[in-house]
Amino acid sequence: MALIKSISGIRGTIGGKPGESLSPIDIVKFASAYGTWLRRRGRGPLVVVTGRDARVSGEMVAALVNSSLRSVGINVVDVGLATTPTVEMAVTGLGAGGGIILTASHNPAQWNALKLLNEAGEFLSDADGREVLALAATEDFDYVTYDKLGKETRDDSQTGKHITAVTVMPLVDAEAIKQAGFTIAVDAVNSVGGIAIPALLRALGVRKVIELYCEPTGLFPHNPEPLPEHLADLSRTVMESGADLGFVVDPDVDRLAIICEDGSMFGEEYTLVSVADYVLSHVKGPTVSNMSSTRALRDVTEGHGCSYTSAPVGEVNVVAEMKRTGAVIGGEGNGGVIYPALHYGRDALAGIALFLTHLAKQGMKCSELRRKYPDYFIAKKKIDLTGDIDMEKLCGKLMKAYPEAVCDTRDGIKLDLPDGWVQIRKSNTEPIMRVYAEMRSKPRAENLAGEVTGIVKNL
Repeated sequence: MALIKSISGIRGTIGGKPGESLSPIDIVKFASAYGTWLRRRGRGPLVVVTGRDARVSGEMVAALVNSSLRSVGINVVDVGLATTPTVEMAVTGLGAGGGIILTASHNPAQWNALKLLNEAGEFLSDADGREVLALAATEDFDYVTYDKLGKETRDDSQTGKHITAVTVMPLVDAEAIKQAGFTIAVDAVNSVGGIAIPALLRALGVRKVIELYCEPTGLFPHNPEPLPEHLADLSRTVMESGADLGFVVDPDVDRLAIICEDGSMFGEEYTLVSVADYVLSHVKGPTVSNMSSTRALRDVTEGHGCSYTSAPVGEVNVVAEMKRTGAVIGGEGNGGVIYPALHYGRDALAGIALFLTHLAKQGMKCSELRRKYPDYFIAKKKIDLTGDIDMEKLCGKLMKAYPEAVCDTRDGIKLDLPDGWVQIRKSNTEPIMRVYAEMRSKPRAENLAGEVTGIVKNL
């Protein structure tokens, strides 16, 4: 069992003892801390939007969260089964003071989490998150009397509003998509993507939608992280049905991966690259991705005569850098597209609409579009953490092994090499160390990741 507390929220496995897993006591404590923080902050109305993915534990967690918020005098608008970007947009759309998304994103079914939003529908800053953590740790809550309890209302309209907002974005051409006559297969891993994605595709004029695992039961048919090794069923469905492409999303629909018509992976890293290429062909401006994302975005951005900058891993960090630079598109290489013309949050619905417009206007097969972009290969390895790592000592050993590298320590350790890079960082969501290496060939990337993993393990 596991319980992970961070500035972005609390995440853990269901079942077990308080403090060691995501127990009802921990849920109540954390939701109470957030509600208390919101009241003391005194900014915006005392209204919180809550929504959840389709995990089996979601209904139970939602009941605890909503009741806890009401107990500290917060009014709750529960939007029910909804994607993460839908909840984010609902916060500003309803003029709420904040939001809580109940989802453990790509983690397996035994996990759940509370993700915390501010009044802008964005994840909490480091300072705000630490205030909530401190309130939870000291149990410094302000519970109200019976006559001041918050009220709870239900709003099932937000998914429809989100879909409408996506379809009318200036760079989305529904007529071009309709004329292309696409047949598209969708794997929604039996979560809320099964509600939102087929409805979006039909609203965009897609000719035929093939639904695979689109029943929101929360019973994930495969590992929910949209990686190649988990997508054999979708790949087979695309080829057997003669579909033009396939889309797969994670349980809360903030990540998007694409399968080409020949069953091959477009590449999760290249979701953002292709969408950025389309956006930059119409609107010039900076781009941003996190430090663990492919160099291909930098290459494409500079090809449009624009500037690229990186940010530490984490959506809140990418958003801050996008705001600082005035970026017109950004996100993360895990398939997370952030399009600020809609909102500052990773949004697979926005990514789908922009990608399909791009593909329709190019008049290419999906695999042909992928070949337009530079080939990079990222090797990803995980190391289970059983104790602390001396990062300063590790940095010294790495620089000794790679003296030609430029070292960046904004987020773990990243070594920029002449023909690639490698990054070592602790995960914010799992008790592991991640090692990512990118090179121009898969064997070289795997070799670099293996070498660095060996150095880390030797510590």
